[in-house]
Amino acid sequence: MNSELLWVLSLLLIAIVLFTTNKLRMDVVALLVIIAFVLSGTLSLQEATAGFSDPNVILIAALFVIGEGLVRTGVAYQVGDWLVRVAGSSETKMMMLLMFTVAGLGAFMSSTGVVAIFIPVVLSVAVRMKISPGRLMMPLSFAGLISGMMTLVATPPNMVVNSELVREGINGFGFFSVTPIGMVVLLLGVGYMLVARRWLGDSGGSKTKSAWERRTFRDLIRDYKLTGRARRLAVRSGSPLIGRSLDELHLRARYSANVIGIERWKRFRRVMISAFGSTELREGDVLLIDMTDCDIDLRQFCSEQQLEPMVLRGEYFSEQSRNVGMAEVSLIPESALLGKSVRDATFRSRYDLNVVGIRRNGETLQGKLVDEPLGLGDILLVIGDWKAIRQLQAKTHDFIVLNLPAEVDEVAPAITQAPHALFCLALMVAMMLTDEIPNPIAALIACLLMGRFRCIDMESAYKAIHWPSIILIVGMMPFAQALQKTGGVDLIVRGLMDVAGDAGPHVMLACLFVLCATIGLFISNTATAVLMAPIAIAAAREMGVSPYPFAMIIAIAASAAFMTPVSSPVNTLVLGPGNYKFGDFLKIGVPFTVLVMIVSVILVPWLYAF
Repeated sequence: MNSELLWVLSLLLIAIVLFTTNKLRMDVVALLVIIAFVLSGTLSLQEATAGFSDPNVILIAALFVIGEGLVRTGVAYQVGDWLVRVAGSSETKMMMLLMFTVAGLGAFMSSTGVVAIFIPVVLSVAVRMKISPGRLMMPLSFAGLISGMMTLVATPPNMVVNSELVREGINGFGFFSVTPIGMVVLLLGVGYMLVARRWLGDSGGSKTKSAWERRTFRDLIRDYKLTGRARRLAVRSGSPLIGRSLDELHLRARYSANVIGIERWKRFRRVMISAFGSTELREGDVLLIDMTDCDIDLRQFCSEQQLEPMVLRGEYFSEQSRNVGMAEVSLIPESALLGKSVRDATFRSRYDLNVVGIRRNGETLQGKLVDEPLGLGDILLVIGDWKAIRQLQAKTHDFIVLNLPAEVDEVAPAITQAPHALFCLALMVAMMLTDEIPNPIAALIACLLMGRFRCIDMESAYKAIHWPSIILIVGMMPFAQALQKTGGVDLIVRGLMDVAGDAGPHVMLACLFVLCATIGLFISNTATAVLMAPIAIAAAREMGVSPYPFAMIIAIAASAAFMTPVSSPVNTLVLGPGNYKFGDFLKIGVPFTVLVMIVSVILVPWLYAF
């Protein structure tokens, strides 16, 4: 083993450790990898940054926009509504339809986004059917992962593997090349879940159900211990608050006073206005305030700021529920707010909502929540204008809105442009099937048409692209180049040949699947595909067989991240709502991964002869 290869393997090990410990963001690690390769002389600048010009990076970015267009036009939400109507009260029917629907949608948009959309649907369905959400949440996540096996563009690993084939001078896969395998795995997954659901929670689900049912304001007030914290205070003449914005006053920092809403006279009647950071207070305003610190002297506060206590009807603004809304939200694994406190995240300034409660591991946190670092699995209770809460539902890069209280009607998505969005999607698929237009160009045409039909605006399009994923792919591509350049690929292939070379190609496929699935436990499935694709193709050449079965097995194995809740963001999303433990994924995921491996090793060579 030469010194350059030792350096590359050491750098790979460091990257895996950083990915696993989550001390640095994955995209930051990827950029550091590029810098390290160039400064060490292992790769030239052109080689290290070649990923930025890879057509598949453009394709992946465009598909994020297509998926956002389907969300914004309500297509995905309407599918959820249809699912509830058709399934009725049958749990078996619901599970089957859920898995088929999620896999179908995930074939054309982000599986993480699809699962995020369906979590609230599953929670409401579980309440109506009086079953534990855990009996449906894991089938939901498995279907999201299986959706990556449905089309060439369903998940980045498929496109990474296809790109490696093209780079080696081999014709790539077709749009539906992976679909037959995906359909078999989906049918296998549905059958498996119909049997395995007995280990996913009791059918009565009373304990879990009560935690996720659509509750009232009163339930949320009780669960988050908000009783006694609400105040209604009028701004008197001469108050130092008059003419100053809420951001200037720092009431939360000085008095633990969170202004939730403002009652103001307009056109001879009192109306409720939102409490933004830039809102300037006026004489006669009535402030709805959440006092998070019970030790604050209310009399002193009112005296200093010349405020007059007013009668507050109902418990904690429950009488104002027409104007002041509440919602429970949860951070997603890729959220930029993880590790930040509510203050550092400037939550009110960014989202026009206040965080008034945090639940962690089933317990409500007490004290000054504003400085509490937010962690994965935390459930936040936010309060503010209903419009702001509805807007928060669209910010799927940071949150999932888990529950809206019974005081608000269900939010109906805007569906005016839905037919246009479906047309754009169908046109993109048709262009990709013809092979006359390159896939990235077909996706870009669909994006531009969605903009033309106002399915999505430019600001939303840019926000829809998950840039950390793009940078991660670009940053991991140099590893494949560096391993080939330093002889690492040949070394790994020789090791595989020593282990399984004499046993035949079927055993080699199984070894590649196991290696890929094992690496995928520690780093993302996209990064795993970047590393494993050249190794699989080189192994095929060493054995003198077709590279297609070997490339396909990597694509399948990269999506088979069923074994732990941290194997994929899709699994992490359902961990809390499903009330799962780490062992639940091992218990259900390991046997299914073995089944997928067996089916793949048999089916892939049948479809793509050696």
